[in-house]
Amino acid sequence: MASGQERAISQEKAVIVMTVLIDVIGFGIVIPVLPYFAQSFGAGPTTISLLFSSFAFFSFLSSPFFGALSDRIGRRPVLLGSILMTAVGWFIVAAGTALWMVFLGRIVDGLSAGKLTTAQTYLVDIARDDKERTANLGLVGAAFGIGFLLGPVIGGLLSAMSPVFPFYCTAILAVVNTVLAYFFLPETLKQKRHDRMTFNPLKPVITAATTPAIRFDMLAWVFFGLAFVMTTAMFSLYVQDQFGYTNLATGLLFTVIGVVGFTNQTFLLRQFWSRRYTDAQLQTMMPLVLVAGLALLASGVLWLFIIGLALLGLGQGVFRVVLTSIVAGKAPGHMKGEVIGVVSGVFSACSVVAPVIAGPMYEVSHHLPYIVGAVLMLVAFFASQRSARTEEAWIPRP
Repeated sequence: MASGQERAISQEKAVIVMTVLIDVIGFGIVIPVLPYFAQSFGAGPTTISLLFSSFAFFSFLSSPFFGALSDRIGRRPVLLGSILMTAVGWFIVAAGTALWMVFLGRIVDGLSAGKLTTAQTYLVDIARDDKERTANLGLVGAAFGIGFLLGPVIGGLLSAMSPVFPFYCTAILAVVNTVLAYFFLPETLKQKRHDRMTFNPLKPVITAATTPAIRFDMLAWVFFGLAFVMTTAMFSLYVQDQFGYTNLATGLLFTVIGVVGFTNQTFLLRQFWSRRYTDAQLQTMMPLVLVAGLALLASGVLWLFIIGLALLGLGQGVFRVVLTSIVAGKAPGHMKGEVIGVVSGVFSACSVVAPVIAGPMYEVSHHLPYIVGAVLMLVAFFASQRSARTEEAWIPRP
């Protein structure tokens, strides 16, 4: 019986990871080419940063909403609906004949951002202890690693055939993803919430700021989010202006992050990091790794830049997993979907603000977003230290 149950859990993990993987491959396909596509409509650095922010703003609205909704109606229907919305969003971008259509497509995709929140909650649902919860969330990180490994290279190759081809391929992948999830993804929510659901777009920020048990965790998460999004939003333009790289070369650079992330999440997290360090220790260590990585990216020297990319892939992958696991572990069982939605929503809020700041910074100096990002990660380090020294019980709000 136990072995049969373990096989069922393994199958559920495989299906949800495949769902995330297909989504991230699609996301990875368009990251290197979207800025160049926007430039074809006359968009400059600031407008491109607003394109990223529009997606992030609607992710900020949708992630907590869908996380809380999945606590009430189940994980499966939320996943199916949000994946399908992603397909619609990318079809709109692919068919775009003006910049406003590109913005519309990114807004629709932003509204579908609940899929990652729900996928993470799904894996938390089936975890039997803290270690397995972190390992399960690491599988999502592994899917991201593979997606960033394959997606940018595919995107660079597809863009050489046609500027819109990557977007059509991404939309088709999302349709395939929806079909697979429909036929093979079971429901994991055992106990549904029946309290009235209210929608307040500021609720994730309020929850993060007013819940003592996660306050410093979320503060570290905010500075990490600002630093990470600020630097990645300008990445394609930076390597184009600094090193003269094309779409394909930019995709290969993203592959460095993917290789490190994949190795980290599929092997190192379980076999090295989790065995040698606690989650709280990793939450404190990884911001320093990111400080070093961002400083090297800011150097503008190619070989130092490559090392910085590797450190970025290592640090962000571990930090994302352990912080999400820590916060999910502190939350009551009936609130895990909502709380993971808070984590996603706060990151999305950072993603709204960071590109808007990064665009004007980049116009002052191409290196400035990376320098400021390193400083922000140093602040995240101090917040993580404070979190490690603070033990607060979760007090559910009425």
